[in-house]
Amino acid sequence: MDLSYTETQDMLRDTLARFLADTYDFETRKKMIASPEGRDPGIWRALSAELGLTSAPFAEEYGGMGGGHLENLIMMEELGKVIAIEPWLQTVVIGGGALQAVGGAVASEVIPRIIAGDCVIAWAYAEPTGRYDLANVATTAKKDGAGYVLSGHKAVVYAAPWATHLLVTARTGGSQRERAGVDLFLVDARSTGITRRDYPTVDGFRASEIYFENVAVPAEALLPGGIDLIERIADEAAMAVCAEGTGIARKLLEGTVEYTKQRKQFGQPIGKFQALQHRMADMLVEAEQIASMTLMGTLKLGLPAVERKAAVSLAKAKVARSIKFVGQSAIQTHGGIGITMELAIGHYFKRATMIENQFGSADVHLDRYEALTLAA
Repeated sequence: MDLSYTETQDMLRDTLARFLADTYDFETRKKMIASPEGRDPGIWRALSAELGLTSAPFAEEYGGMGGGHLENLIMMEELGKVIAIEPWLQTVVIGGGALQAVGGAVASEVIPRIIAGDCVIAWAYAEPTGRYDLANVATTAKKDGAGYVLSGHKAVVYAAPWATHLLVTARTGGSQRERAGVDLFLVDARSTGITRRDYPTVDGFRASEIYFENVAVPAEALLPGGIDLIERIADEAAMAVCAEGTGIARKLLEGTVEYTKQRKQFGQPIGKFQALQHRMADMLVEAEQIASMTLMGTLKLGLPAVERKAAVSLAKAKVARSIKFVGQSAIQTHGGIGITMELAIGHYFKRATMIENQFGSADVHLDRYEALTLAA
């Protein structure tokens, strides 16, 4: 099997890497996080309207380059290397992925806006009591004439303070944990009845608690597909954060190796000590396994649901455990300085810690893989 990337994919990676090298150094990122908005909107405009990178995973009928999951993997890995706070995951992978999956008039309207940089989508799916169960949804969508009325509370909605649209899971029927009756709605973030409580997250992003109080949405806001569509985009999102984790793991290793060359003890660089050499060798192995498992899972996103879920769960479980090892090893090697705000390594570790549990921890995915295996 040829696992090399195409010339176009290599070009996309190089374009993004060069742009980020010029515009997204660590000090610039810190300033963006500390700003009132929590980001620089000009970066998103440059990625989309100027460089056209947001078009990479979309079909040509929407104005895209005709790519797919591998293009998202490439972009997320490069964004991970600078721990970028751009809403690529929420807007391109999740929002754009859901719209492209269902097609229709709404996709034809919104995807070109994503490509142009005029649209930011936030996925409002998590609830205070939901844990990792995508079917545990208390938010309701009640039929009202030709449309629906949404009511409920969504928690830790990443990128919501910047969003033009919210992708909302809501229950149109059934009981709270029943798979049947859970649907997906694309809602204008400025709709009457929506209130937000915004806050910074530990990994540098902005998120919100969102409350829906009798929010009227038109019938076309309902994206067909139900829980199957929701699980599909959750799997795609899981592999995207694994790709981001690939870039982060490599930077954690790179930063650790560089530090051990500079830090001296007993008259020599600590990198000469065999115990630390063994640890860094183990970090390298785990970082490469993260990359391999991420590629494997991404390549299987197009398979039938059971096979896709099994592949994603194996990959996410491995990545969760490996990125924890790489992150903790990096911090332990640096010592106390590794968790200071001034040093980049601590910021990479924070994002790695979030990735470990985002869209399912290792235990959650191993449980899902076991259930899938027993049911086969």
